[in-house]
Amino acid sequence: MKIKKFAVPSLLVVMICAARVGAFACDVDSGYRQMYNLDFAGAHRTFVSCEGERSRDPLPHVSNAAAYLFSEFDRLHILEVELFTDDSHFDARNKLKPDASVRDAFLNELAQVEALTQPVLARNPNDREALLSQVLANGLRSDYAAMIEKRNFASLGYMKTSRKLAQHLLELDPSCYDAYLAVGVENYLLGVAPAPARWLLHLGGAETDKNEGVRRLQLTAAHGRYLAPFARLLLAVAALRDHDRTTARTLLAGLSREFPNNLLYGRELARIPQ
Repeated sequence: MKIKKFAVPSLLVVMICAARVGAFACDVDSGYRQMYNLDFAGAHRTFVSCEGERSRDPLPHVSNAAAYLFSEFDRLHILEVELFTDDSHFDARNKLKPDASVRDAFLNELAQVEALTQPVLARNPNDREALLSQVLANGLRSDYAAMIEKRNFASLGYMKTSRKLAQHLLELDPSCYDAYLAVGVENYLLGVAPAPARWLLHLGGAETDKNEGVRRLQLTAAHGRYLAPFARLLLAVAALRDHDRTTARTLLAGLSREFPNNLLYGRELARIPQ
């Protein structure tokens, strides 16, 4: 049975809990704003500075990996909304050719995350910063596998791992609103699959409640510190799939005003029929 629509970027499938990352002396917030504004060189400089200041902390490495992934998404035009609202376009997408140097840098940052988090989690499986970094790393791997390599089932495995870790993290800290994105992404993406596919996915341990997915994405969009803009983009996609053009226009217009150097939002807004 063909199973599709796993792969709208879960990106940054679950980034950084504000309460934990607020301790950074470096300006992580600026790095994410630079990334959303497509200033990838500036974002890398910011995150590398954070890596130097917090050499034992995995979160700057996760953030830098996200900047590498977003730069590839931008170069390859992956985040165009039409790709995810038109199933025929999604099904016909090609396996893309990644930039080898970017891929190596991306994987190197994720390797740093593994090296820093595994010993910590071996000592304390409830360490929140290490859990959050693992959640995000799995989300990034899921995005890369699906959207660049077109390996949907590998992507699904990473997505499920990210969601389970996010749920554990949220049990420890329900106020980590960015973490709700991972739960929302899995529920929504798999919830819009055909009914037989949802049944099989559910048997395999996946969560497939579309409405619950939207509710979780709304929590991140309203309260998230780092992932709110990305959650709003995903909600715009969901609104367009439900033929709710008003909501989609409102979300994209807000993103366009907030991140004027990112022409994606204005371009997608212009495509929505009045």
